[in-house]
Amino acid sequence: MMPRRFTGNRLVVASHNPGKVEEISALLAPFAIDTVPAGTLGIPEPEETGDSFEANAALKAKAAAGASGLPALADDSGLVVPALNGAPGIYSARWAGPAKDFRVAVERVQRELGDRDRSAWFVAVLALAWPDGHLELFRGEAPGRLVWPPRGERGFGYDPMFVPEGGIETFGEMEPAEKHKISHRARSFAKLVEGCLPSR
Repeated sequence: MMPRRFTGNRLVVASHNPGKVEEISALLAPFAIDTVPAGTLGIPEPEETGDSFEANAALKAKAAAGASGLPALADDSGLVVPALNGAPGIYSARWAGPAKDFRVAVERVQRELGDRDRSAWFVAVLALAWPDGHLELFRGEAPGRLVWPPRGERGFGYDPMFVPEGGIETFGEMEPAEKHKISHRARSFAKLVEGCLPSR
């Protein structure tokens, strides 16, 4: 079945993470879509009770679309480390604690990983929801490896400890434009563009 096309010009970005809002807004900019962060509309963050990236992204997008009466785009993303049995995975943000201090999360990954296999990948699932309940999901992954100590001040979250496959710089060191070409979010976004967004 063909995905539903997005035909409007306003979209709620269902995230309270400034880095994520900025990245998604930058990706949508070429499509002349006016993005509105959920926080500016006073829409609270729903509790992420899903058991997968897909379930949590859907939950956030549907909540924002229902509260705003506008289509809403949500992202659920995280770092998957096979040597940690897939952790932090869907709990990637929670590892940063109530203060959302990702230095704490990065240090925990390093501490628990020790000298085990450092392969990892980022996952991003984008969920586009309409006020009538219709939903489209798009998943992207970026494989790579973890380094220590962290490097770079760009990006957010676990970016300073992640080197993408075939690269030498961490996501935290890369120019944003370079990261946008290969990141997990860029890959899920490419699927969203192909499935739902109008031609530029």
